[in-house]
Amino acid sequence: MFLAIGRTSKEAVQNFFRNGWLSIATVSIMILFLYVLSVFVVIGFSANNILRNVEDKVNITIYFKPEVDENAILDIKSNLEGFNEVKSVDYISKNQALDDFKANNSDDPIILQSLDEIGSNPLLASLVVKANNPNQYQLIADYVGKAYFSDEVSRVNYGKNKEVIDKLNSIIATIRRIGISLGLFFGLVSLLISFNAIRITIYTHRQEVEIMRLVGASNTYIRLPFIFEGVIYGIVSAFISMLILFISVKFVTPYISTTVPSANLASFYWGNFGWLLFGQVIFGSLLGVVGSLIAMRKYLQV
Repeated sequence: MFLAIGRTSKEAVQNFFRNGWLSIATVSIMILFLYVLSVFVVIGFSANNILRNVEDKVNITIYFKPEVDENAILDIKSNLEGFNEVKSVDYISKNQALDDFKANNSDDPIILQSLDEIGSNPLLASLVVKANNPNQYQLIADYVGKAYFSDEVSRVNYGKNKEVIDKLNSIIATIRRIGISLGLFFGLVSLLISFNAIRITIYTHRQEVEIMRLVGASNTYIRLPFIFEGVIYGIVSAFISMLILFISVKFVTPYISTTVPSANLASFYWGNFGWLLFGQVIFGSLLGVVGSLIAMRKYLQV
């Protein structure tokens, strides 16, 4: 058994190099397929990572009217903390809000001067509510809008945060659709070219196949070289694709990190190198083997 595998795999390697430009064309298309697939995996990771970071910073801030007493706000805080959907509720007094505002705008003397001219504290006391799950914010916002204390609320800031999350979700969904579409397209093209490469190899070796059949070679033995050849296409394509992906990630990372610090593509690449390479080898080999099986079924009557 091992001897047969050794011989057929050696023959597959020889066929791979004998096919010349046909092997190059097949590998090139497979590389393109695997590269596009990997790029969209990396982009999808980055988009999901950005979304998670945004969701971590999202909250519902409930601003209360100036005349609302602090004790009343603390009672409302206790009420909200009793809900299963609520992770935490922080009370921000008017004085704390003013101190935070001054700290955040310490480098802008015009704003600080404007505050001094106003004389009184124009900011409102608030409750900052964080949910256990981003999908629960809408439930909390709906409750606040209908709650017994709704008349004491000046405004709620959730609307803008919801728009950001919805837009990011829409972008991620679009990226996934494009990735799946391009992946299917290049996968089909790779399959067709692999099929043609194996078909030509079979046609070239048709006399050898006939001789093997005459001397009693099994169908499996005849098929193995062509299956291994398809696997070789996939493995070679996967390694070259990973190299091109590395170059791309290394080139793009400085620009992406400057715009979106949380999207560390290089970290994702090295952290998931094994899985990315394994996935590419599997997908590439699968394409090559499927192309081989189709070609053999149609052109080899064994």
